[in-house]
Amino acid sequence: MSPPPTELPGAAQRAGRGPIRHHGPGPAPSGWLDPRGRTLGGRAFALNRLTGLGLVVYLYLHLCVLSLLLGGASTWGSLLRIVTSFAFLGMDVVLIFVLLFHSLNGIRVALIGSGVAVAHQRLLFWTATAVGAIALSAAAIHILGSR
Repeated sequence: MSPPPTELPGAAQRAGRGPIRHHGPGPAPSGWLDPRGRTLGGRAFALNRLTGLGLVVYLYLHLCVLSLLLGGASTWGSLLRIVTSFAFLGMDVVLIFVLLFHSLNGIRVALIGSGVAVAHQRLLFWTATAVGAIALSAAAIHILGSR
């Protein structure tokens, strides 16, 4: 029977210098967003976290805006003037970008995390980027062209 380990697994790697200078059982919270020493996939995963947080903020903002419907027809008419402005429609295009990036990169992360396409990580990223760019272009033309 082997003796129990004296330190946590991975402690030697965390003790060395690297992009995350935190000594403990896990990475520091700032390590989530630290781009130094990250590969393309690591940066895409960090951006996936940020877009996820942005989508949660958007959800609550959307619910607040929908509560304006309780104000009646006059409130709804003034809201329609705001949401059909060019600046607001531009923000809708940014929202579509965030949704596309988060969903397509999430599929890539799920495939890699499940071990299905680990060797094809870069190809998946650039394929998702191409599909997302085409979909974003079509959405932007539709949204901004309808004005």
